[in-house]
Parts: sequence; structure tokens; C-alpha cells
Amino acid sequence: MRKWIVAVTVLFLAFSVQGTIAAGPKAGEGINKQSRCPVCGMFVAKYPQWLTQVNMSDGSSEVFDGVKDMMAYYFSPQQFGAAKGLTVDEIWVKTYYSQNWVDAKKAIFVLGSDVYGPMGHELIPFASQAGAENFFKDHHGSKIYSFAEITPEIVESLRKGHKMKGMK
Repeated sequence: MRKWIVAVTVLFLAFSVQGTIAAGPKAGEGINKQSRCPVCGMFVAKYPQWLTQVNMSDGSSEVFDGVKDMMAYYFSPQQFGAAKGLTVDEIWVKTYYSQNWVDAKKAIFVLGSDVYGPMGHELIPFASQAGAENFFKDHHGSKIYSFAEITPEIVESLRKGHKMKGMK
């Protein structure tokens, strides 16, 4: 029995790190108890498993309490306080199971599962298609997207009814 548990654990660890992409030097740095999501205003450190981050063209960073708010910012940074002309250089997400930082543009996202983020329905990130497909089956997902397939309309449909008071 013990050998079976060890074998399953080894397989799980091997599967969870398969396809992970090493994060850049700023992914996750500087997040503290006062760090707030520029989209909804929530304190992000309360939700470490849902953290996402963008690194801006001026070297600054913004952190978010989930993929949907990060994507809202990505599509319209000036709407959420970014200076005019400032652009998003890098985008990082934490994968659901391993909690490793990965380049969001290379990640795969599951929509419509029975797993909820801090503000409800969320795009759940994975480093590999296989990981996303397993989660999709286990958690009743409705669709799998690459980063490039996520549109502002998808993001807004997820944010509808979950915006904090006073936030755009």
C-alpha cells in the first residue's frame, strides 16, 4: 500500500510540474498586505492561490486577485489607472494545482467550472493542455481557452455582478 501511495505522489508531482514555465524575476515580488487589485480594489495577499501580475513598460507591476480582473486590466489599462502610453510587457499567472508562476500568454484557461475565485466565476490557469483537460473533466468546465482566445466580452461576462462598489 505504501509503495502505491509513493508512486501516486511521484506521478502527481511529475504531472503538476510538467509544462511549467519559469517565471521572470518580478513575478510575485513586492506583494504585501497592502497590495490591492487595481480593478476591484480587493487586498490581493488574502488570496495567494489566485494571484496574477502584469509587469508594465516602465518597470512597475500590478497584482490582481484573479485572472478575470488581470485580463480586464490587460485589455484597458488606462481605464484602471495606468498612465497614458504605458503598456503591459509581461503577464504572469499562478497555475491552479502547482501554484507555479507561468507566462499567461503560454497558459491554458478553463472557464465555467465548479471552482470559484475570490469574486466568483474565474478563468482557471494551467501550464499544459493536459492539466486543463483533466481539471475541465473533474470540475465540470464549460470551455478551454488559450490566452489569445480570451476576449474582452468573455472577461466582462465573468465580471458582471461581481464588481466592487465604486470600481469601474
